[in-house]
Amino acid sequence: MKETIVKATRWKLGWELSLNSGGLTQVRTLARAEQQVRDYLDTVEPATDHSDWPITIIPDIGEVRSELEQAQLAVSSAKIAQVEAGQRMRGVVRQLRAEGLSIADTACILGVSKGRVSQLVN
Repeated sequence: MKETIVKATRWKLGWELSLNSGGLTQVRTLARAEQQVRDYLDTVEPATDHSDWPITIIPDIGEVRSELEQAQLAVSSAKIAQVEAGQRMRGVVRQLRAEGLSIADTACILGVSKGRVSQLVN
């Protein structure tokens, strides 16, 4: 199994796919790029099974790449923050309930529904 890195460059009829092994093929949409690369590899090396080879498509999108990476980092950070917030909220709910507050009072304090408090407790 050999990793194949593919640089995808836009052209008027779709994308040109340049393989790290030196091969070159084209595809209409990026959604079909991975399968096109497998088909190409199967054509040039018919005796090899390429179905499980890892293929990484790297679209050449110019300066937008930096913005994309920053956006992806922000999404990743938000997911981590959401998990941490949930853990903290569950801790607060446990503390309030341990102090004897009702589900209704806990919900009022937190600004959530009673059902949400029950979910957080469990």
